[in-house]
Formats: sequence, structure tokens, C-alpha cells
Amino acid sequence: MNVSSFYFFSSGNEFDELVRPVGTSEVEDDLFSGKLQHASCESRDRPSMPYSNLSDTEEESLAPVQPSAAALSTSSRADSQINLCAALNLNQIIENLEEFVFHPAPNDITIKCRITRDKRGIDRNFFPTYFLHLDKDESKRIFLLAGRKRKKSRTSNYLISVDPTDLSRNCVSYMGKLRSNVLGTQFTLYDNGINPHKDVLTDEETRRELAAVIYDTNVLGFKGPRKMTVILPAVHDSSALKRCGFKPLTAHDSIIERWKCGKYDDLIELRNKSPIWNEETQSYILNFHGRVTQASVKNFQIIHENNPDYIIMQFGRISEDVFSMDYSYPICAMQAFGIALSSFDGKLACE
Repeated sequence: MNVSSFYFFSSGNEFDELVRPVGTSEVEDDLFSGKLQHASCESRDRPSMPYSNLSDTEEESLAPVQPSAAALSTSSRADSQINLCAALNLNQIIENLEEFVFHPAPNDITIKCRITRDKRGIDRNFFPTYFLHLDKDESKRIFLLAGRKRKKSRTSNYLISVDPTDLSRNCVSYMGKLRSNVLGTQFTLYDNGINPHKDVLTDEETRRELAAVIYDTNVLGFKGPRKMTVILPAVHDSSALKRCGFKPLTAHDSIIERWKCGKYDDLIELRNKSPIWNEETQSYILNFHGRVTQASVKNFQIIHENNPDYIIMQFGRISEDVFSMDYSYPICAMQAFGIALSSFDGKLACE
């Protein structure tokens, strides 16, 4: 199915609330096609501390990011949601959910979502389930993805599915997984292909790497917000939304290893926007435009350093177990959900 079937487009200005300043289209194409030069990675390899899971309460006390006082009015948020629903072909999304979650958001539209964390049950406090919904309006949402941390795994491992009732690897609704390294500082997002180390496969069956998330370690123990880098496969043809396919057969060919070695061809490097220290409130703040209402160490915005005003993704706490998650081109729902899941994972070495 062509990606355009998921969206309605108009030559009018009905989507003004959703448009972010991105500069010229030429700059945007260069940002996300992997053509721009990147900084040297010589200083990126840093020693790490032993990893240990933190409870949510312990982690939040470290260096939470406070949403700034500037916020959209309730009516503005409602208008924005109505405009978004006018742009999305909701029936096509529901009928072709497996395709939609892998398609990057179209230019000039921010897709607004919500993640709900379910910690009910005997072991849900340690292995909660996360549900991603598309915000349709204040009273109704459309389910997109669900994820849950696997038990008895030597590293953090989240299975992602388009069926909220079945999060097993063998089901047809299995879309992929997010896996961390032993320290919990590096995460790789895979699709539902097969690990090349386990079977002899055709190229089509081999799993793709969809994204990588690297959290800076904090070996000196300085208190401050998290720092993260997001690496994505480049999008070469924005009109056809064709993304480079990374199917590494060895660890040396992975997105993370290519990035560490300075092999930036076909890669997009993004970073979290640095929060500003506010002397009056004695806290770090970011302007989430009313989409985030509570301080949290998990709150973040993702940008490209060459265009810091264009918020590619933002994520933050609304209540104890509810979080907003908004994403724009070139990220897709699967990538945004994987990045958000990495933020939920406890990171002693990064705090």
C-alpha cells in the first residue's frame, strides 16, 4: 500500500497548528538523507559503571526535566487534535496497522500519541506493559502498539506487537523488539525478521535494524539530565519514504558500531535537546507546548543539531502512568515507541 493512502492532504492552512519550522526543503532532505557531515566520535567511547535497575521513584529523584510554564490552551490542544484527525485516514490506519507503524510521518504533520503503562498484576511492577495510542480526541484513542519487557533475559528486551493481547514472538502480530546491552546504556530496535546468527536465511527474512539509542554514561556522578543520541537509517527519497535497510550479519556492521567508527553513510544522527537551567525554580526545563505536565527524568525532545527548532520527537509524563509521545518526519511510530521504551528502562550508569 502506498503511504499516501494513510493521509489526506490539503493546499489550505488547516494544519497550521501541526506545522513545525523546518527551514527549506533542501535542508530537510539533507538532514535526513545522511548527507551532512557529523562530528568526530573520538570522545564518544567512555567508561561505564555497573548497570542496575532503579525503581521509578528512585530514578525520578535524580534530575527531572520540568515542563516550562508556557503551554497551549485547552482549546488550542483540542483544535490541534481535530486538525490531526482530519489529516489522517483513520480507517486505513486501523485496517493496515502493520504497515502504518513502519511508515515515517509525512512532512509538516506532528502525529500525537499517548503511552499508558500498566503495572497491575503480581509481576507487572517489574515487567509492566506499555500501550501506544494515537490521540484522536480527548475521549477516544486508536491503539497502535503494545510492548512488554521479557522475563528471564540477560539484558533488557522488549517485545512489540500490534495486538495488545498477544506479545509473544511467535504471533503474527509481532512487529519487533528493543534490546539493550549489558549496561543498559545502548539500545537497538529490530523489526520482526530473524536473527542471522540462528538460521541460514534469505536476505528478505533477515531482521532489519530500525534505530539505535545511546545514553551518555555519568561516571563522575554529576547530577544533571540525561544525554542521549538516536541513530536512524537515512531516508533517501522523501517522496516515496524509502528508508535505508540495515541488515547486519555481524556485530561490526550494526548501526551502533558503524556510528562509533565514524561510518556515517546512510545514517541520521539525532540528539536530545538540552534542557535549560531555571534559577527561579531550581530545575531543568523544556517547553513541551502543553503536551507534558509533570517533571520527570524521562522527559525529552529529539532534534537534529543543524535545526534545533524542529522537534522531531518529544516524550514526557502527564501522570504517574500516562505519557505523551509526539513524532514527526522522518520517524515512524515503531521507532518513536522504541525510543520511548528505552527511556523507561532504569539506568544507574547514566544518572
